[in-house]
Amino acid sequence: MNRLLIVSNRLPVSVTKRADKLHFHPSVGGLATGLSSLRASHQSQWIGWPGISEDKISVPQKKEIISKLKEHHCNPVFLSAKDMRNFYYGFCNKTIWPLFHYFPLYTVYEDQYWQSYKKVNEAFYQAVIKVAKPNDYIWVHDYQLMLLPYLLRRKLPNAQIGFFLHIPFPSFELFRLLPWRKEILNGLLGSNLIGFHTYDYVRHFLSSLTRITGAEHSMGSLVVDNRILKVDAFPMGINYEKYSTAIKKPAVKKGLAAIRKEVSDRKIILSIDRLDYTKGIIQRLEAFDLFLSQNPEYKGKVTLILVAVPSRTGVEDYAELRKRLESLVGRINGEHGALGWVPVWYLYRFLPFEEITALYNAADIALITPLRDGMNLIAKEFIATKTDHKGVLILSEMAGTASELGEAVVINPNNKQAVVDAIKQSLEMPVEEQIERNKLMQARLSRYNVTRWANDFMERLHNIEKTQVELSIHKFGGPDRKKLVDDYHKSTKRLFLLDYDGTLVNFADRPEKASPDKKLSQLLRTFAADEKNEVVIISGRDKETLDSWLGDTNAALIAEHGAWIKIKDSDWKTTEPIINDWKATIRPVLELYADRTPGASVEEKNFSLVWHYRKADTELASLRVQELRDAVLNLTENLNLGIFEGSKILEVKNVGISKGHATNQWLTKEKWDFILAAGDDYTDEDMFSILPEKAYSIKIGRGISKARFNMNSVDEFRKLLKGLITKQKD
Repeated sequence: MNRLLIVSNRLPVSVTKRADKLHFHPSVGGLATGLSSLRASHQSQWIGWPGISEDKISVPQKKEIISKLKEHHCNPVFLSAKDMRNFYYGFCNKTIWPLFHYFPLYTVYEDQYWQSYKKVNEAFYQAVIKVAKPNDYIWVHDYQLMLLPYLLRRKLPNAQIGFFLHIPFPSFELFRLLPWRKEILNGLLGSNLIGFHTYDYVRHFLSSLTRITGAEHSMGSLVVDNRILKVDAFPMGINYEKYSTAIKKPAVKKGLAAIRKEVSDRKIILSIDRLDYTKGIIQRLEAFDLFLSQNPEYKGKVTLILVAVPSRTGVEDYAELRKRLESLVGRINGEHGALGWVPVWYLYRFLPFEEITALYNAADIALITPLRDGMNLIAKEFIATKTDHKGVLILSEMAGTASELGEAVVINPNNKQAVVDAIKQSLEMPVEEQIERNKLMQARLSRYNVTRWANDFMERLHNIEKTQVELSIHKFGGPDRKKLVDDYHKSTKRLFLLDYDGTLVNFADRPEKASPDKKLSQLLRTFAADEKNEVVIISGRDKETLDSWLGDTNAALIAEHGAWIKIKDSDWKTTEPIINDWKATIRPVLELYADRTPGASVEEKNFSLVWHYRKADTELASLRVQELRDAVLNLTENLNLGIFEGSKILEVKNVGISKGHATNQWLTKEKWDFILAAGDDYTDEDMFSILPEKAYSIKIGRGISKARFNMNSVDEFRKLLKGLITKQKD
């Protein structure tokens, strides 16, 4: 079984210091619970911050922490108070948290916070590589460590790295506000698997990825640096059994009895949240205030128990929120309360498991109305405790868990009247309906619990690894290289069929800058000068460009994907008769779609028309190219034309023109004892398909191909060519 390295901001064991003595206790949170089964089934290590600043401990105490945590298979990342201030309270909670939760006005963009974020991610990276071994699985958690996957990938190129975001991922329009948006995305792209709670977050992430980096995906899968990356939704569950059996605990029974005695026969509405502006607590209270005003018959018959758990007390916005909350609670109690009845019971503190579950069991209604929430496990915990199946969950549609708990009373938390109506509906809902709704939700939650969530993620990560291995079977490796080199030097008649863009040069997003550098020009001249070699350069570019770039290499040239051929010092010749009368029909259609797609353009070649969309908005272009393909297909049904899609292009040309057709005359010209063909996109597949079985065909990059081998990059292929010459000289 592969070892598992879990990396998160906090360890499952926290360290505190009182009277110069260290104390170790379990951390609060569902992540440790959720990963407990994985930690048992995998030989795991956990890397994270121990909860105490490095400044507050002595060297002996630091050693004690390391030693004690080692017993729990934990590895601490020590951070200074300044780092925590700028990293956690700064970038994480003043920049990422508000922006990702759709509160741009709360968002602070400070370069010092960003620099600290990078520094802390680097510290986590150093801690991970100290314990990482080959074949380890590495699972990185949450928004505090979004740069870490890329840092790890540089050092551990073959590692299986998973990342899970436990908060929402915002829409592109919000994410684009972040000055360091590209760095964040590149950090996440170091992963093999990126998980989110809901498909909405997946969709937002993929949209931002496409628009900002240009990376395209197919069904949530994409190839990054010749590595498969999958993006998917994994809704986090809870320890269902723990909550469904909590009522059996004596402490929970005692707490439930005390609550019921105090509340008597009044209905209980329960609200439990961390004190956070994303939770909509103020709006929730205002809705309860409106409910009492509109429904005075319920005064004295219902009590709202409001639990606000202290959170981020070092951030100014949270201190201000507490003041507003307590002022509003006081006003509601003063305006609606009466002797013997307080409308709102307000608790500002952390409650242990027994007290929380006693409240869950006692409550008739759970009012969970966050303005934005990644998941919200409280809603699931409440439903799990209802062993008699009685009770109503009022749930914000902005919570991630709303997509799973559709039987709840789902509302828009910004619609105050909708919340009021939901409270009344819930108070008056027949018991039979409550039971029916809750049974369906409980069955779902019991099946997809937190253990299932963790195992699903790891299983998917393992499947990606298997797929990666299968694709690597055809990777051009050491034995293949040795045989190719040996065959090259034993041969006397050699043919090289070499694509240009993406094979001999990297043009990235600037194809106009793809002219050959001096090293490439010299390399091609050297190959072409060898009397045993026939070198053919094949490109989609026009013949004038190829002449100016490669005319002095003495290589044969093929332009426009096979439309034109030039054999060394001879003139250009066409492979097919020039028939262009179809262009008058097709060009207006391509131009219309270019006009409707900012950044798109139409290029006319001798034998073809090309619709370029590299500079267009990626999502819009993806839609337009599908529409354009359908429109052109209707026009070309009775013409000898084909529609071909390449890297950010759609090309219309004569079907008789292809790289395969053009190179066939070289294949039939001689009995070659060595053939090497290389290319990187769909236009090269025609060439690969007609090669003899023993020919060396190499696709640059990943993807399904008719080539025998694949290589990762242009640099790797050029290194192979250079090695052939170097050995020959030796």
